Amino acid sequence: MGSAVWQHRDRLPSVAIPYGDASLWSVLKQVIGKELSKITMPIQFNEPLSFLQRLTECMEYSYLLHKASEAVDPVERMQYVASFAVSGLASNWLRLGKPFNPLLGETYQEEQQDFRIICEQVSHHPPVSAFHADSPDFRFYGAIDPKIKFWGKSVEIQPKGVFTIELPKWNETYTWSNVSCYVHNIIVGKLWMEQYGTMEIVNHSNGYRCELNFKPAGWYCKDLHRVEGFVLDSSKARKTFMYGKWTDNMKTTDVKSYDEYSTSTSNRAISRRESAKESVTHTPRKMLAKLNSLTIGSFKHSTDEANGSDDGHCPLEPPDGEIPKSSSTISLEIPNSTTLWEADPRPPYSPECYHFTLFAMALNELPPPETGIKVCPTDSRFRPDIRLMEEGQIERAAQEKTRLEEKQRESRKARRSRKEKEEKARWFKLGVHPLTKQESWFYCGGFWETKEYQALNIF
Repeated sequence: MGSAVWQHRDRLPSVAIPYGDASLWSVLKQVIGKELSKITMPIQFNEPLSFLQRLTECMEYSYLLHKASEAVDPVERMQYVASFAVSGLASNWLRLGKPFNPLLGETYQEEQQDFRIICEQVSHHPPVSAFHADSPDFRFYGAIDPKIKFWGKSVEIQPKGVFTIELPKWNETYTWSNVSCYVHNIIVGKLWMEQYGTMEIVNHSNGYRCELNFKPAGWYCKDLHRVEGFVLDSSKARKTFMYGKWTDNMKTTDVKSYDEYSTSTSNRAISRRESAKESVTHTPRKMLAKLNSLTIGSFKHSTDEANGSDDGHCPLEPPDGEIPKSSSTISLEIPNSTTLWEADPRPPYSPECYHFTLFAMALNELPPPETGIKVCPTDSRFRPDIRLMEEGQIERAAQEKTRLEEKQRESRKARRSRKEKEEKARWFKLGVHPLTKQESWFYCGGFWETKEYQALNIF
């Protein structure tokens, strides 16, 4: 938004730090079924970004909101807004490191040619991160109160909160909440993740909505990463079908093409099942051996899996320790489809950089002095623990992380002893969303106009 332009870095100063002897299971086994946001994790399980910076990654494909603003057709506007909502999850894939918990009063700001965003940690208990992004074409804002629970074999991350987009040109407001994320194979095997649940994007101005189903991988993994659903008008009539993978792309096709493709696919599947029917006498030897080896315990295990994890909410998991691979092409190439969004490829060295995207690699970079860009002293870029970790100095980073956490605790104790209230958020205020009627945080204004920031001594 008119900010100075410079060549952003395209890699981190040091390669990712391996877990070493650190065991995630040894940390989590004591807190099964409990909320983890308050648990202090060993720094080896972090990635060198604050959660405020991770939140900013939602803006990587901001061009979709500009396209939404330019579109004349309300269905097309909804398609771009829904694609933007999905695109904000793409950078999560393979990112198994935990972002640093922001300190109370910590901020993060980012200005690019087509948008600017300000984030602030507005509450410590519960931990709440608020953000507000804007441009002449849109306003995007919300707050997240992440809930993290461990269910024995998997970790569930629930991003509680409402996201809102306003398109001033059309006097339209859209809202949605993100789906849950699950990280599997906590005890044995290689960690992997999936997004699961229903995301409903609502246009409160005309009653249109888009209901997207994020499918779990399941035992056969045929639905791994798949997202699909319809754009509906105010009378719930289907206007268009959207589909894709949250890791890769979103496409759209007309309802007629979808129905024809769905019918033909179903007929082919029925035909394959009919032709594959065999009597017991023709069952292959390997299959008979497998059937004969099954025990009551095997069936019990399958039943337990079908019901999800211990809490009954987690999606169906593949066998212990295995990483699912998508083998399905269903709903991926429907005739008359148009691509709405495609994820940018990550550089080949991304695994050495915590699987960061190029967008993420630049988030902790301080603007060069010659740009004249002023960064607030409470910005995440000034956190010494994150800076040291991205430089590969893990022991010093751990020491600084502990120091900052203790400093925050001591500050809170001092306020309590003086019977003072918790520090108020400076750039956001708590209120009730006029459309969803849910409690949320709203930008007060003034951040970008401030010439001299009142520095809070949080680092």
